[in-house]
Amino acid sequence: MRRWLHTLALAGAVTTVLAGCLPAHRADGDLVDDWAALPAPQLFVPATDACLPRLTAVVQAATYETVNCAGSHLAEAVHVGTFTGPAAAGARPEPGSPALRTARTECDQRAREMIGGDWHAARLTLNIALPPATAWVAGARWFRCDLAETGSIDNTRPVNRTGSLRGALVGDNPLVHRCFDPKLIGQNLNYMAPVLCTEPHRAEFVGVYSERDMSWAEFTRGAPSVHRRCMTLIAAFADVPDNAELPYRAGSIFYPPSQREWEEGDRGVRCFLWSDDRKLTRSMRGAGPEGLPVI
Repeated sequence: MRRWLHTLALAGAVTTVLAGCLPAHRADGDLVDDWAALPAPQLFVPATDACLPRLTAVVQAATYETVNCAGSHLAEAVHVGTFTGPAAAGARPEPGSPALRTARTECDQRAREMIGGDWHAARLTLNIALPPATAWVAGARWFRCDLAETGSIDNTRPVNRTGSLRGALVGDNPLVHRCFDPKLIGQNLNYMAPVLCTEPHRAEFVGVYSERDMSWAEFTRGAPSVHRRCMTLIAAFADVPDNAELPYRAGSIFYPPSQREWEEGDRGVRCFLWSDDRKLTRSMRGAGPEGLPVI
């Protein structure tokens, strides 16, 4: 009998302890009103004004990484924009689509604002990164604009650098295209060796013009037209008449965008003054007819 009393006493003690830990609850028939609402899912969006250890055409949230711009890095995110309207309603934009060309125009403008000039005038390249297809289906509509330094006018592969590109074209900067001594194989340009304008050279960067909207195939068939546009820039740069005598003063070298850049919407053509009959030892900017005579 004592054993039973002991058991009952333990049961009562346990009941008392449990009552102290768990408040009495009366069911109200609503099974969900006592749970806190889950937060709305947040889609990944990359940061702007950030430096990147690598360049990719697609940015995955799982492998996303930024680094301090003061240290070594390969590119810098200068802007993150958003596809809107019809561009956001369909499939993810592909190269050659109006939506991607519009995005590149926005990237181009933001890059100019950041560096203080046209990035085509320097050893720089501009790339667009998009969300993966799965993220696009989930609602991601961003695009990122990445600016990177390149090895040379001929080698447009991005190279590692230190320091932000902000204000890079303000003042005297070694990134800016100036004078070159072209190296030829026969009559074909092999590469452009950069030199000081006070050193003997045969070419000088004069500016960039924006080609009209056309297909890549149409553009590649129009070399005479490109030459003519560059000659007009040469005349303005050197302050000489843009007339029938101009071809006897100088020729042109031009660098168009790559086919990939063209199909994304880049239409910037870089133009260079070319002196095939004599070496120059000064910049031809503002040289006038006496500085760039008819020969």
